[in-house]
Amino acid sequence: MIELLVLDVDGTLTDGKIIYTSNGDELKNFDVKDGLAIASWTKTLKKQVAIITGRKSKLVENRAKELGITHLYQGVHNKDEVLANILEEENLTWEQTAGIGDDLNDYKMLNKVGLSFAVGDAVEDIKELSNVVCTKNGGYGAVREMIEYILNHDEQKKLKDLWV
Repeated sequence: MIELLVLDVDGTLTDGKIIYTSNGDELKNFDVKDGLAIASWTKTLKKQVAIITGRKSKLVENRAKELGITHLYQGVHNKDEVLANILEEENLTWEQTAGIGDDLNDYKMLNKVGLSFAVGDAVEDIKELSNVVCTKNGGYGAVREMIEYILNHDEQKKLKDLWV
């Protein structure tokens, strides 16, 4: 049974575009459908989510707080090493972990988790490695698709069961 979700940000929770205003402020788009699924996972099911990302952004910190994400690691080069520490801290195994990513910096981490997902527009190497390739692209509901897949296959329930 999956107890921990590991999420990349740019290209997974967002469409991968990094937009700067003329003042130098960074902008990101997050999909509200992903957000509802993540909040259901953390707040209703009381399960864990970790964001492990290579870049640093105050926007990501704010989004993680909104969604009840307890593990946030930014500016990370070696994602699988950070994840190993989280698993030890939470007394979980790799098999209890599902991860989703889009590019080569996710490769080692996705290669170790019990259930791996690639967003629909991931690079080919990530798609080939992953157990499941989402039909949705990063930033457009791929994380929700992952959560629905896990609930349907692992928990034998649907996301709507948590709300209706």
